[in-house]
Amino acid sequence: MKVFVVHSTFVSLLAWITLTFALPQAGSGTVTAKARAATSTARSNTAAKAAGKLYFGSATDNPFLDEDATYKAILSDNTLFGQLSPENAMKWDATEPEQGVFTFTNGDVIVALAQANGQIMRGHNTVWGSQLPSWVSDSGFDNATLISVMQNHVSTVIGHYKGQIWDVVNEPFNDDGTLASNVFFETIGPTYIDLALQAARAADPDAKLYINDFNIEGEGVKATAMANLVSDLKSRGIPIDGIGLESHFILGEVPTTLQAQMEAFTALGVEVAVTELDIRMTLPETDALLAQQQTDFQNVVSACTAVADCVGVTVWEYTDKYSWVPSTFAGQGDADPWDENLEMKPAYDGIIAGFSS
Repeated sequence: MKVFVVHSTFVSLLAWITLTFALPQAGSGTVTAKARAATSTARSNTAAKAAGKLYFGSATDNPFLDEDATYKAILSDNTLFGQLSPENAMKWDATEPEQGVFTFTNGDVIVALAQANGQIMRGHNTVWGSQLPSWVSDSGFDNATLISVMQNHVSTVIGHYKGQIWDVVNEPFNDDGTLASNVFFETIGPTYIDLALQAARAADPDAKLYINDFNIEGEGVKATAMANLVSDLKSRGIPIDGIGLESHFILGEVPTTLQAQMEAFTALGVEVAVTELDIRMTLPETDALLAQQQTDFQNVVSACTAVADCVGVTVWEYTDKYSWVPSTFAGQGDADPWDENLEMKPAYDGIIAGFSS
């Protein structure tokens, strides 16, 4: 962008400003501060409740809460966020690093924050094939011993954090619909899922018990496998209250069958929730990519809004500053509705529009 100056007194000053701040060329696709900003003044959790949902929420983790007061203040605003999920603080390696030795310090911090702010807690997660301490994953326990260890872990953790929503079993399926290989499946067999859910219900009869997974958001073999599992569990009286749709999406690839799949799941007699929403793009950002991201967030939230038993939407971190995406997917990022400066992006407008649809 060229700057034309008539008054010669200001020529030198304006030349210095132009060179120093390197104004972008019009039409270059470079994202300006103005283009990045959301325009809505509505509040996301308030909008979710007005749409009949229980919450709009975010994941969080202890280092961010400890080190970033501005981040924490935004997260604590219950007009923006009505629910929190701990990214790591309640996983097995964090809560039982040694057999029979339980540590709840980090999880307690997040629960205390949610309680102080009147926010719902979603526990994440008790039984998963990843982030296990070696005493579990490499133990060589026989069937009976691992069952006892797993049941004790589930009972102790959920018993400590009563009254929550829980991802009891996390990511049990491969993308082809077969059960994923992990220490629980390989040692106990498919019934590890039954046993984990039963232990959770015994520990807290009032908790909402979920199975959580990714790539089940649209119609396909993995979604069918999840539906078949839930139908089978219910037919045998195994407790199951909900299905979590993780929803880690790639820009422009939100399934067109998302709402239909939610409806298929809820027809089984369970609720659903969007549990880990982010929508990653190939960097760098452009205006066009941000516009597509806004549309994608709107489509996801609209689908939940349209399904009565979709209870809420959780983003997997609200800000790009602390997103897991760049360290996992090379060259990709900016997946969240707040940017790295903790400013709302156009994606936030999509969220508000989705709850208003």
